[in-house]
Amino acid sequence: MLNATYEPLSVVPARRAACLVLADKADVVEDDGTVLRSASLEVPNPLVIRLRYVVKVPFHRRTALSRRAVFARDEHRCQYCGGLADSIDHVMPRSRGGEHVWDNVAAACRPCNLSKRDRTPDEAGMRLARPPRAPREMAWVTVAVARVPEAWKPYLARAS
Repeated sequence: MLNATYEPLSVVPARRAACLVLADKADVVEDDGTVLRSASLEVPNPLVIRLRYVVKVPFHRRTALSRRAVFARDEHRCQYCGGLADSIDHVMPRSRGGEHVWDNVAAACRPCNLSKRDRTPDEAGMRLARPPRAPREMAWVTVAVARVPEAWKPYLARAS
C-alpha cells in the first residue's frame, strides 16, 4: 500500500486492498490481470494500491531484528565461511557484554557457530566476510513477504 505521495506504507492482504478500493479510499496502481467479481461489479485484483489521501507517518519504520530478517540481510550465507547459514551468532558474545542489536548479529552455519563458541572472531581465528549492519530503511518490506513481486520493485526503488 502506497501513500498518496507514492511512499510505501505497509503490506496489506489482497482482501484488505480490495476493500479499500471498493470504499473509494484507494486506487489500483498495479493489478495481476485477474478480476474480483460480485453479482453487480468487477474490480481488478490489486497488487499495488495508492491511498487517495496523505497519511502522516509519525516515524520511520525500521526492520525488526529477527532470525528471518538476519538471514534475509545476509542472504542465508554464513558470514564466517560463506556456506549455507542455519543459525545466528552474536559477534561479541552476549555473555561478554555483546548486545542483541543489528550491528552484533550475523548469520552463521552450525559448524562455525560451534567452533566460535563464547569467543570473539579474533580469538577464534575467524574473520567476518563483512561487518554486520542495520538493514536499509525499506528492508522491512522484504522481511514482511517471502518474495517481493516484480510489480512492487519500481515503488520500492523510489522510496530508497
